[in-house]
Amino acid sequence: MIEAGIIGGAGYTAGELIRILLNHPEVHLNFVFSTSQPGKPLSSIHQDLIGETEIKFTDKINSEADVIFLCLGHGNSKKFLAENQFSEKTKIVDLSTDFRQKSEDHDFVYGLPELNKDHIKKANFIGNPGCFATAITLAILPLAKNSILKDEVHVNAVTGATGAGTSLSETTHFSWRDNNFSAYKSFEHQHLHEIGQSLKQLQADHEAAINFIPNRGNFSRGIHATAYTKFSADLGEARKLYQEFYNDAAFTFVTEEELHLKQVVNTNKCLMRLQKFGDNLLITSVMDNLLKGASGQAVQNMNLMFGLEEKMGLNLKASYF
Repeated sequence: MIEAGIIGGAGYTAGELIRILLNHPEVHLNFVFSTSQPGKPLSSIHQDLIGETEIKFTDKINSEADVIFLCLGHGNSKKFLAENQFSEKTKIVDLSTDFRQKSEDHDFVYGLPELNKDHIKKANFIGNPGCFATAITLAILPLAKNSILKDEVHVNAVTGATGAGTSLSETTHFSWRDNNFSAYKSFEHQHLHEIGQSLKQLQADHEAAINFIPNRGNFSRGIHATAYTKFSADLGEARKLYQEFYNDAAFTFVTEEELHLKQVVNTNKCLMRLQKFGDNLLITSVMDNLLKGASGQAVQNMNLMFGLEEKMGLNLKASYF
C-alpha cells in the first residue's frame, strides 16, 4: 500500500483528498497534518466523514511517507519544505502555485496529464495545476499542438465559491455571494502565467494575448469557461483536432451536447463542446474546480507517478439532481 500524508488538512481541497484517498484501493492515509486542528477527528471539520474514519488531525509528520500532498496557502509550500525534511523515496504533489512555473530552483513537473503524462510518470515532484488554468488550457491546447493558435483568445469563466478557499472574506460571505455575480482580476489572474507556459510548450512562437475575465458565481463548486478565437477551417476539422488530441485522455472528453455544471460536479471530468460562429471557434469547457481543478487531478498525478491505472480511485459520479 502507498502510505500517504496530507499537509494542511482543514481546507476544501484537503477534504476532497481525504475522501478520495480513504476509498483508494492502493492507498493508506497515514496522517493528516494541521497546526490549527491537532488531536481533533477529521470528521469535526469534514463532517460528512462521521462514521467513515477514526483518523485525527496531527501536528506531527511521517517523513517516511511514500507521497505527500501539500494543501497549503499559496507561498507556504516552499516554506514548509524548507523547514521539514522527507525521505528520498517520498514523492510530493503540491496544490499551491509555488511550483507551477518552470524554474532552475526546483525539480517540480507541471502536473497536467493531458500535456505531460510521460514526464509525470517519471517525476518525484508535481506542481498541480490551478483550477482556471486547467479548464482554459485544456480548451485551447489542441490548437497550440497544431501551431494554429495565432490570434487572441477571449475567455470568460465562472467559478464557484469554493474556489476562494475556506477563509472568509468580503466576497465569500453568504449574504454577499448569494444572488450575486461579479468579475475580478480581469486580464491579471495569476493562472495566466501557467496557461501561457503550457501553450508555449506546444507552440513555441505563441505570443497572442489570452484575454481572461474571471467571474465569481453564486454556486458552491464548478467552473464554466467559454473561449473563442479565430479558426479558418470548418467545425468538422476542429472536432477532428480535438478528438485526436484527447483520444487517450482519461478524463477529458469532447461532446456535441450542450454543457452545464451538473454534468461534471463531483467528478474528475473536463467536458468540452466546440461551435463555429463565422470565423470564430467557440470552446466551452466545464469541470469541478475542487476535483479536476485540484484534488482529483492530484490523485490522477499520484496514480501516474506510482505506475497505477490512471483512473484508480477516481470513479466519481456526478449528482445530477
